[in-house]
Amino acid sequence: MSAQAHRFGGYDVITLLDGIFEAPSDVMIHQAGEAARSEAIARFGKPKISIDVNCFVLRGKDGITLVDAGTGSAWGPALGHARAALVAAGIQPEEVDRVLITHLHGDHALGLFDGEQPWLPRAEIIVPQADLGYYSDETKRAGTPDNKRGAFDITATLQRLYAGRIRPAAPGEVLPGIELIALPGHSFGHSGYLIGDEARALLLWGDALHLAEEQAADPDLGIVYDLDAAQAARSRRTILERAAATGWTVSGGHVTGFRQVRRQGAGFKLVAAG
Repeated sequence: MSAQAHRFGGYDVITLLDGIFEAPSDVMIHQAGEAARSEAIARFGKPKISIDVNCFVLRGKDGITLVDAGTGSAWGPALGHARAALVAAGIQPEEVDRVLITHLHGDHALGLFDGEQPWLPRAEIIVPQADLGYYSDETKRAGTPDNKRGAFDITATLQRLYAGRIRPAAPGEVLPGIELIALPGHSFGHSGYLIGDEARALLLWGDALHLAEEQAADPDLGIVYDLDAAQAARSRRTILERAAATGWTVSGGHVTGFRQVRRQGAGFKLVAAG
């Protein structure tokens, strides 16, 4: 592989950068209310957020696994570069054996589609059971805010284009040495994947954090894209506490590089992984 690989358990892991997502800084929200939100935006001090959009390759004895699939061509030229990065890493789409989806939002799942064709011609798609169940249930659409309904259409397309190749997964082991950890809130079944063993483990936590530095320091800081902001904050704090206690290496859909979590005051900080 041309990109640097990191070894966890039985897998060599590399990051595929799909691109940079930008949005106004007022997408921030805060569990403590409007004053805390305004303070957080002022402290951030920039008119917009600019964050990585990542997916990951795991190469192991069971073949090639992706964690998430980027945006494909759906979100414009600033994104969609994971496909070229995959080829640059020496892997063709037909060589991918499976994809572990953290949740069914566009920057994680739209890359599975190439127009009306599946981008990956033979891969199994492993999806958190809770997310797949929620977004497959059209009765849930009316109770979901308009700006958070896109996953219903993504799920319908996934079920059409990958019929017979979708495996719902509950928390626990989904592949040898890979455990699904439920992190609900950002979406109903949002999850992370823990790769490796007690001696050296990597948690790919999906969108548990979007603004890695700011949300680590203040886990009650959220983003408007969370389906259930209060639950997302609880999941964020719990997983930060667990990662700090265990010494896991962490990364995710919007984390630059591989990091470790340290306690700092009432919150946490992310440091470069050793």
